[in-house]
Amino acid sequence: MKLITTLLMLTLVAGCAEEPGEPATPEDAMPEDASLILINARVYTLNWDEPELDGTVMPGAPRDAGGWYPDAQAIVIRGGEILFVGSSVDAMQFQGDSTQVINLAGGTVIPGLVDSHTHVFGLGALLDQVNLVGVETEEEAVERIVERAKSLPKGEWIVGRGWDEGAWANRYPDKALLTAKVPDHPVFMDSLHGFAGWGNQMALDEAGITAESIVPVGGEMRLGTDGEPNGLFLNEAVQMLSSAVPEPSRETLAKHVLLGLRQMAADGYTAVHEAGLDSRQMSVLEELEAADKLPVRVYAMLSLRDEELIREWIGKGPDTDADSMLVTRTVKAYYDGALGSRGARLLYDYADKPGHRGVSGDDYGFNEALNAEAMKAGFQIAIHAIGDAGNREALEILEAVFEEDPATAANRHRIEHAQVITPADIPRLGRLGIIASMEPPHAMEDKAWAEERLGPERILGAYAWRSLRETDARLTFNSDNPGSDHNIFYGLHAAITRQDKDGQPEGGWYPDQRMTVEEAVRAYTAWSAYASFREDETGIIEPGRWADLTVMNIDPFVVAGQGPGRLLDAQILMTIVGGKVAHKRGQ
Repeated sequence: MKLITTLLMLTLVAGCAEEPGEPATPEDAMPEDASLILINARVYTLNWDEPELDGTVMPGAPRDAGGWYPDAQAIVIRGGEILFVGSSVDAMQFQGDSTQVINLAGGTVIPGLVDSHTHVFGLGALLDQVNLVGVETEEEAVERIVERAKSLPKGEWIVGRGWDEGAWANRYPDKALLTAKVPDHPVFMDSLHGFAGWGNQMALDEAGITAESIVPVGGEMRLGTDGEPNGLFLNEAVQMLSSAVPEPSRETLAKHVLLGLRQMAADGYTAVHEAGLDSRQMSVLEELEAADKLPVRVYAMLSLRDEELIREWIGKGPDTDADSMLVTRTVKAYYDGALGSRGARLLYDYADKPGHRGVSGDDYGFNEALNAEAMKAGFQIAIHAIGDAGNREALEILEAVFEEDPATAANRHRIEHAQVITPADIPRLGRLGIIASMEPPHAMEDKAWAEERLGPERILGAYAWRSLRETDARLTFNSDNPGSDHNIFYGLHAAITRQDKDGQPEGGWYPDQRMTVEEAVRAYTAWSAYASFREDETGIIEPGRWADLTVMNIDPFVVAGQGPGRLLDAQILMTIVGGKVAHKRGQ
């Protein structure tokens, strides 16, 4: 039977394009029965030298005068590892009686996608709650709450998320319309990035919020003309309202994280870096891992704000294994707020709000002493820093610990977002070995108002992917979902073109900061693997590595050169995690 199948494959492949290169297996390798074989694919292994810092393709990459071409046709998987990479004909030698063979019919395979900054609990909650993403007006947002209220008993909380605090910053809503339309349910409406919250009067009453309520340092509670809270809270003050929402049960938390992880698998991701977990969320993830229920790999980033959790892990030390579906070796810290809500800490006043520079450090709940303890205990630190002052101070905090304890410098610390950096500080990331963890979609979503906040000079150091890379800083790309759309084709398109989903602006927004298609793909795969200490296990397709693979219906390398707008219409066909099909389109 195996011989017949191989002969059939010889006939099938004869009609395909010429084999792109030599088989990626030793000549003396003996065939072994495979668990899964992928054939007739366009495989980009990324198993060639990385591009120059300016994006120039290195010799040995599968690219010629005609453009990019795949460097393999087939992948053989045995258990959770890649066994062989090469031609479809040679791959069929590994077929056994129980081998599953999938003909990808020209689909493109790249190393498994990694979203290196996610909030999958929030993504799952968004899928389960009132989705306000993309809502453009207060009236539309309120109507969505009205619709949800129709199906709930009076007095039950309604939670929504996703209205854009950056785009709405000059027309923030208040409680009036929401209270009038939904008087019988307490309502909390979290913003897109979590730096603004909005509620009705019943929610304020449930939270016990009055004009005399103490506002946390680094927060703002807006007041109406009557001197009473108007229902809008910014930055650290959001917790005044959000803390009144009943905590979800463990069952609900498990439901939400599985909804989020399954959505990530459906969208091509084989791993996520979950940014800012508290004790309850960690407990749920640990339980799901023990029950073998995690559909994709989770790289856990513990919230520095949960001191009890951090001290527990400092006592245990970070995970040193890479193989588990749940690995914990990072601490996530918030240093400043968001640019959209004017919470990001700037070196000079906001261009559109003189006298205001945002909040940071102790004023934003950053525990510098605990952060240093975690670093000295061997943890990777991921500091949320948005503004140029926030980034400078975060770098200084890390560098001070490096000087005190040089061993801490080896732990691949990260700046999450690295959104606005003054030119003098850009080279410091590469020099200090700090990873810039950035979101291409943020630039496209923020461009409508970012220059108003920063002015024409500071904007040149914002979302500066190319500038950072040219100074030898390591990059990893991600979505910060559910704050931004995690669709990989949107992410690649934003990185390559610096244009939004409508193809605007023509020529790209500050196009000198664009990435090449190779860099963009690596930033979501191999470079993200490095950011989680997994560059020896994944990020490249070659024998001996994890069988974590993403299959799509377009060739991004080719499409980027011919018409990158077509990326936005592409689809994920299959996601393979540890040799198992975690998602297949249509099933």
